Amino acid sequence: MEDFQTIAIFNYSYEIVILKHILDQEGISYFFENETTLAIVPFYSNALGGIKLKVHPNDFEKVQEILDHLNNNLTIV
Repeated sequence: MEDFQTIAIFNYSYEIVILKHILDQEGISYFFENETTLAIVPFYSNALGGIKLKVHPNDFEKVQEILDHLNNNLTIV
């Protein structure tokens, strides 16, 4: 996992739920740095730099497309 690079940063655990599901469906290897810590102590988000989505460089473009699609089309009522 040393080769994995940060592609996005989130402040809250609820922001990554849908994204995790999509990445799993696409078979993309990923991990969220600081996810567990911030789920327990959400006020540490700024101190730790948020929840960092890390992916392998080979999947970087595909994940960027997914993130762009979510940012442009996801609306929560």
